[in-house]
Amino acid sequence: MAGVVSYASRPWLKSYDKGVPEKINYEEICMPDILERSAAKNTNRMALNFQGYNLSYKALKDMVDRFATCLADFGIKKGDSVAIILPNMIPCVVAYYATLKLGAIVVLNNPTYTDRELEHQLNDSGSKIIITLDLLANRMIDLRPKTGVKQIIYTTLGDYLPFPKNILFPLVAKKKKLAAHVKPSNDVYKWKECIAKYQPNSPKVKLSFDDTAMYQYTGGTTGVSKGVILTHGNLSKQVQQINAWFPMFADIEYGVNLGALPIFHVFGMSCAMNFSIFQGWGDVLVPRPQPEPLLEAIRKCKPSFAALVPTMYIGMLSHPDLKKTDMTCLKGCFSGSAPLPVEVIHTFEKATGAVIVEGFGMTETTPVTHTNPFGGIRKIGSVGLPLSDTECRIVDLETGEKDMPIGQPGELIIRGPQVTKGYLKKPEETANLLRDGWCYTGDIATMDDDGYFYIVDRKKDMIISGGFNVYPRDVDEVFYEHEKVLDACAIGIPDPKRGENIKVFIVLKSGETATQSELLEYAKTKLATYKLPTEIEFRKELPKTTVGKILRKELRAEELANRKK
Repeated sequence: MAGVVSYASRPWLKSYDKGVPEKINYEEICMPDILERSAAKNTNRMALNFQGYNLSYKALKDMVDRFATCLADFGIKKGDSVAIILPNMIPCVVAYYATLKLGAIVVLNNPTYTDRELEHQLNDSGSKIIITLDLLANRMIDLRPKTGVKQIIYTTLGDYLPFPKNILFPLVAKKKKLAAHVKPSNDVYKWKECIAKYQPNSPKVKLSFDDTAMYQYTGGTTGVSKGVILTHGNLSKQVQQINAWFPMFADIEYGVNLGALPIFHVFGMSCAMNFSIFQGWGDVLVPRPQPEPLLEAIRKCKPSFAALVPTMYIGMLSHPDLKKTDMTCLKGCFSGSAPLPVEVIHTFEKATGAVIVEGFGMTETTPVTHTNPFGGIRKIGSVGLPLSDTECRIVDLETGEKDMPIGQPGELIIRGPQVTKGYLKKPEETANLLRDGWCYTGDIATMDDDGYFYIVDRKKDMIISGGFNVYPRDVDEVFYEHEKVLDACAIGIPDPKRGENIKVFIVLKSGETATQSELLEYAKTKLATYKLPTEIEFRKELPKTTVGKILRKELRAEELANRKK
């Protein structure tokens, strides 16, 4: 029987790995100074690898200092916003650290966003300058008059390539649509010319943990995106939390991280970039995290650590290049953003010998709040335990104040040093998010006796069918277990008698065929009657975010629009 629990007693502490602290004595050091320290310790070691081009820590620091000098000359000062619209490449990392060094505010934008979405984010953030790719530069030039942006700096995929790629790139790039001609316009500059022009003597700016470091946008694909305010303290304390969670990595003098998660996403920013810089490791930047380039990066660079999302694991396992790729270099893997199907975990761990730990986080929490222990008990389906210094409760959905018993679902709320101080210019949304010092996640979760948390669903995604609460992820997971299914997503659809019925969208694995009746019969052996779907629709693909999270809201909106026709 579920019992009343005191979340204040932190029952998860008994499940921590040996050496993981309950509390951290944080070093008050901001990310630009962390880079300085790592560069001093690892001067000639590879800091970044892009398509085989290695940039040492010494060269990275020099480039950051030069670009900070450039930004200062362009009028950027403490508190100004700098928009970075780039995939994972060397200028993205450099621009990020140079902006922070000046005390300016980084605005990481998704390069795949539409002009409408980018226009909103540029204006909402008050961005004064854009660093982007030549492939996007003409769009940015056209968009600039609608914003407060003054200067545009553009780089190319060919700016940093090893021999002979650097020779071949100009010959084939435009034919393959890897480069573009940028039309003449005032205050538009080439990245490499800026780096060459300025000396590494940027202004000295005093930073504090309370200073705003970033506006990180969330929700742009499903509505008006909100700028999450992240401080220098959020960024630094987050990497110190991640470092404390993996004490076994302290013995690795120099590791290599697979930097495949998009840096413009908070998961990639903290776990693929900032964590590597904190550790003084090398980071292998993958601008297009598809199965083929991911497997190529593993073959050539032999990374020891990888933070990825489920679609990346699934894609690599089903790609023919897997057969010629030795995956045993990987020692530790982290997965987040969406549930990782059980079969994928087992298959990937068998192929690599690595351990995959699933975790949880939000843009509003920089992002990691939970993860499974690396050396201890990993519970399949659980997002794990709260990180050091992270308090959690599960509260009732009605008032958000009453603690729920062990095993009973409620809204997950979080308190910790990685939590945002609010949304930019959105006091009402901030008040809904942050209440009495707690961050209300909007996620429905449970906790077991050992302090492991399970994300059941999003509060807004819950389906009420015939008076029963149905969590779509329960339904998704059943179909993921089917040998023919690649992707699955359940939604609620209107029903005059039951309120809502359940419809499941399915993507089959390559070469597989199945019928609706076949999958419905399968579901009957796995799901309670009230959870059974009434409809199944097969698709070639499902809409996803850039980090592989299926857009359930988009599918629901599309379905409702079709039913009104």
